[in-house]
Amino acid sequence: MRALAVERALRCLLFLAMAAGVFKVNGSRERLRQAFDQDLPLLKSLANQIGWNPDNSKIIHSIAHAFALSSSTLTWIAAGLAGYAAIELVEAVGLWLMQRWGEYFAVIATSVFLPLEIYELTERITALRLIALVINIVAVIWLLWSKRLFGLNGGGEAYREEHETASLLSVERAGLRETAAGARS
Repeated sequence: MRALAVERALRCLLFLAMAAGVFKVNGSRERLRQAFDQDLPLLKSLANQIGWNPDNSKIIHSIAHAFALSSSTLTWIAAGLAGYAAIELVEAVGLWLMQRWGEYFAVIATSVFLPLEIYELTERITALRLIALVINIVAVIWLLWSKRLFGLNGGGEAYREEHETASLLSVERAGLRETAAGARS
């Protein structure tokens, strides 16, 4: 649970950084566009020397498209990234504290984005996209089964029984240790 919480916290930081970057770009978009337009001819002469054509580059087209977005669109994108970071933070906190609500929240929040991740893979398969999808699918299955969420594997009653038994065993072990320590004294 804690490893998954750390992974979610790292995602939160990544999405916060992305949101901050979009806000920063939005604030200085015109200056960045001028620098891009000014430096693009320099890039083209260097690219010609290595046999790369920037006019056919997806990265160059994506940058140019980003500069064409309106300020309000960039603000909405940044807000969406910040909102997703908040979701990841709630997941991380709930999982780190090992709260039952955190387990449910993590399963639901992760499951909601699985169709989007699968769709992205239909557009283009990359190692990062594939790894993210596998991590999320494994996390959902593991949480559903091991935490007995939504009635699986015996449901909430089996979950509580398992934890009560574990709690009683730990109390009994602690009592035996105290008894053994007292007998040695």
